[in-house]
This record gives sequence, C-alpha cells and structure tokens, in this order.
Amino acid sequence: MTFSGPPADRAAQNRLGLFLTTAAPRPVGHAPRTGAIPGPPAARSRTGAIPGPPDARSRTGPLLVCAAGGLALLIALLGPGVAARGTGELQMPGAGLTAALRTVLFTALALHLGELLAPQLIRPVRGRPRTPVRSWAVLASLAGAAAAAGQILRLAVAGGLGLTETYGTREGGLLLVVANGLVLAAICAATKRPDLALIPLAVVIGAEALRAHPEAYSPAVGAALTVVHLTAASLWCGGLLYVLRTMWHWRGSPVAARTLLGRYARLAAWLYAALAATGTVSTLRRLPLDVVFTSAYGRTLLAKLVLMAVVSALALAARRRMLQDHDPSVAHRLARHEQVVLGLVVVVSAILTVVPDPHRISPGG
Repeated sequence: MTFSGPPADRAAQNRLGLFLTTAAPRPVGHAPRTGAIPGPPAARSRTGAIPGPPDARSRTGPLLVCAAGGLALLIALLGPGVAARGTGELQMPGAGLTAALRTVLFTALALHLGELLAPQLIRPVRGRPRTPVRSWAVLASLAGAAAAAGQILRLAVAGGLGLTETYGTREGGLLLVVANGLVLAAICAATKRPDLALIPLAVVIGAEALRAHPEAYSPAVGAALTVVHLTAASLWCGGLLYVLRTMWHWRGSPVAARTLLGRYARLAAWLYAALAATGTVSTLRRLPLDVVFTSAYGRTLLAKLVLMAVVSALALAARRRMLQDHDPSVAHRLARHEQVVLGLVVVVSAILTVVPDPHRISPGG
C-alpha cells in the first residue's frame, strides 16, 4: 500500500513562487523596476542636472548652426533693398550678394582672430581641464578667401571686365590681397606655428579698411578707424565664441569655466570701448544728421545701434551673474544670447558696407 500526502495547494505554491522571486538578489547595477530611486548615474552633472541624450544633442547642434547661418545670409541678401526702400537712392548692382559674401568674410576674420586670442586667456587658468577645442581656423579662412574671390567675380561681371582687368582696379586689387592673405592664414593655421597667421590677417584687415573707404574726404582717417573697429569687433565676436566652446568642454569644472569667462569679460570691456569710440567718430564723419532717417545708411546704422544696446545689456547681465553666483551656467547662457545678437551685428555691418553713401542725398553733401 502506498502512502501520499494531501494534494498540493496551488494558491500556496503561487505565493511561495512570488516570495522567492522578489527575495532573490538582483544583479549589481540594476535598478528596481518600480518604487525605488536609483543611485546617481554617471551622466548626472555636479549641479544635479541630467543632460539630454548625446545623440540628440549631436544632431541638433549642427542643424541649429546651419539654420542660423542660412537666416544670416538671407538677411544679408534682402537687407540692402529693405534699408533703401523709399529713399530714392540707387543701389549698387548685386548689393545683396555682396553683403552676404562680406558677412562670410567678416565671420571668417572673427573666427580666426578669436582662436588666436582665446588661448592667451585660457593658458593662465589654474586647474583647467586638458580637453582640446577643435580648431575652425583653417576652414574659416578658406571660406573667407572664397568669399573674397566671389566678390572679385561679381565685380568682373558687373563691370564687364576680365579677371586680369578686374585685378587692375582699386577694389579688385584689394580684394585679391584679401583672398591671398586669407589663404596664407589658413596655411599658417595648419602648421605647428598657427600664431604666424597674425601677419597675413593684419594685411587682410588693412586691405579691407582701404577698400571700405574710397571716398574723397579724408580716406586715410576712415581707413585707420576701420582697422581699429574691425580688429576689435573680430576679437570680441570670435573670442567670445571660442570661450563659450571651451566652457562647454569644461562644464565639469565650473570654477575654471567661471575664471575663463571673467578673464574674457575684462578684455571685452576694453574692446567695447574701442568699438564705441571708433564707431562714434566714423558715424560723425560718414552720416550727415539731416539724412539719419531718410537714407539707407542711417537706417542700417540705427538698427546696428539697437542691436549693440541689446548686446551691452546681455554682457552686463552676464557679468553681474558671474560676480554673484559661483555656478557659471546662468552667465554662460546669457553669453550665448550675446553671441547670437553679435552675429546679427556682423550681418548688419556687412550691409552697411554696400548701402549708398548718404552724402549723395544730403543737401549739405
């Protein structure tokens, strides 16, 4: 005779299985499915903010840059016509295209000079990370050289001249100097002595200053003012961009990032003073007061002054937050906004170079 126990209770078996499942140790590093707070992940920043997905950031960044560049070129293309609407002034042929090409040229100067300036601000920062920032100098200078070559072609087409004859004109010859200087600067940037690019870049700025002042009234004074103005503007815009890129790489070292931004802010104050002084004198020379609102030059200059006021407010706000808060994230965000508005200033400055001379419509001109 065989003996057997009572039939198994299925409800008890289910409860026992659930107990064994929940009580079993979990592999190290796996968070509970529900109801528990995981430990701090590796991606969490020191301030507690969790950055977005790296893949999303890597895709969004280039798209935003391309969109901003396209918008800037569109403003440059349409700006001269909008500024001259209703003034009765005659525009130069291809003014919009020329403004777009000069926007690229001015941007190239700013990027390259900024990369030469910023390392001088970075080197004395103690405890800085050793993460390198990718150089844009070679591509920027080559793009600027292409923009100068494009202006030469536009000049040849507008005048019905060959390239050799275009080089013989004052503007064509100076643009040739600009193009060759930027090519030399790109070559220097690709070598082990990138600081040698300062020499051809100085020649480029001098040639551009002479090209911008063909007027009969004291052109040497205007060219000297433009040299200082263009140099200060390029260092301000390009230096800020390189500093912001460096701070992004240093986001895990807020003390070093804050120190770097402070060093740039002190230099930017002097650059701002140079821009304000040369800009004021140039305006008094170039713009008769009776055509401020009725000339394309006056209207464009007013737009630039409004943008500079916005830049000044953002720069002061960033400096105030930097002094009050040890976390540089807010100051960094304000400085990024400042960089965007400075980009618009570059576009408007390029438009200023192609609108008609306001003396032609001034009764006292």
